[in-house]
Amino acid sequence: MIIDGRAIAREIVENLKNQPRPNKTLAAIFVGDNPQSQSFLRQKEKIATELGIEFRLIRFPESISQPDLISEIKKIGADGAVGGMIVQLPLPAKFNRDTVIVAVNPLKDVDALTPVSQQLVDPLPVAVVKEILKRRDINIKDKVMVVVGRGFLVGKPIANYFLGKCKELILLHSKSGLSEVNQGDVVITGVGKGGLITPEMLKPGAGVIDFGYDFNPPAGGGKIMGDFNPEPYAISHKPLAFYTPTPGGTGPILVAKIFDNFYKLNSL
Repeated sequence: MIIDGRAIAREIVENLKNQPRPNKTLAAIFVGDNPQSQSFLRQKEKIATELGIEFRLIRFPESISQPDLISEIKKIGADGAVGGMIVQLPLPAKFNRDTVIVAVNPLKDVDALTPVSQQLVDPLPVAVVKEILKRRDINIKDKVMVVVGRGFLVGKPIANYFLGKCKELILLHSKSGLSEVNQGDVVITGVGKGGLITPEMLKPGAGVIDFGYDFNPPAGGGKIMGDFNPEPYAISHKPLAFYTPTPGGTGPILVAKIFDNFYKLNSL
């Protein structure tokens, strides 16, 4: 029932070790000093080291102007030694995220945040969802898919992927009410509000793929939580097909998929 994201990520990384290693650098652009972002970057660097890929962290102070940041991103994207690039999100509030993202070379965009790069590789959350559904042998053609959250990084690309592929797609966000969440055969959430969804809100036999990440929600007692909180109710009272825990669910798979995309982009 519980999806072991760490084990799945390990399999992905081990599989990459058996493929030709790109002789290119993965560059990560980090603006400011967000501690959560630093934690995520350390995870990425750890996998890069394991795979023997040069990981170059390029830091800029929050004081850098947006035009200068865009100029630097374009320079990195034009560097022939760089085979993949990441702009670590979120950016500090002063920057226009969409304008900055457009500066990323789409041929090196391992996050697949732009329409051009999405023609080459899957956006990371989409890649994670496809991996989990494949492992659970779920055919979405006859399934009702519920996506909670319409954000740029998770909800939007996943909803776009499901359009026309599933029996029904229901899009929800936390402020519009979640009454329809109980219709989902698979519920995918990426709001970032700890404990937003609990088992009694779901139909029996549903699956939950949780991208939410809340560092200090009241319901968590100071612990990291996802949007889905299985703790208040015994799962046996409302049997679920599966769910991803937080931490240890979608997060490790997502990091592994960064490198899967890196290998794919460098094999084109």
